[in-house]
Amino acid sequence: YLTAVTRVDNQLVEIIDVEKILAEVAPVSEEISVGVIDAEVQHKAVSLRVLTVDDSSVARKQVSRCLETVGVEVVALNDGRQALDYLLKMVAEGKKPEEEFLMMISDIEMPEMDGYTLTAAIRNDPRMQKMHITLHTSLSGVFNQAMVKKVGADDFLAKFRPDDLAARVVARIKAAE
Repeated sequence: YLTAVTRVDNQLVEIIDVEKILAEVAPVSEEISVGVIDAEVQHKAVSLRVLTVDDSSVARKQVSRCLETVGVEVVALNDGRQALDYLLKMVAEGKKPEEEFLMMISDIEMPEMDGYTLTAAIRNDPRMQKMHITLHTSLSGVFNQAMVKKVGADDFLAKFRPDDLAARVVARIKAAE
């Protein structure tokens, strides 16, 4: 049930996989309701990719299954640091993240680099700042919504609501036309 280990005040701290525990204790449906996705959107989605970032393997699988149902290709990374390094390599090769990916969906709470720090780093780099970013977390509340705005994320979504997640991706597909 551990997702990572990190060091705080020179002591090792184990980080639990909240999504894994919730999936076992109170499983949620991963099905997308009829009508959220239509054939036209699925046809357009085939050529699109979404970058997902989450330290929980359960959450990565849930999000990936949802996005694959929409029809997009998923590139799943397990930490904000890994995602930032991936994007920096991409821009060093002359690629534009906003052209390579429809959007990025990132967890907030991650051990190496959290979603807030990742988002702020992307927004502060002119080569990446146009990328659409949705922060996806099991934490909710006024504080998180204020931080989402402060770091420059485009959207905030509570975990795990497959219809809401699919609807956000569908909206991005339609906006990209």
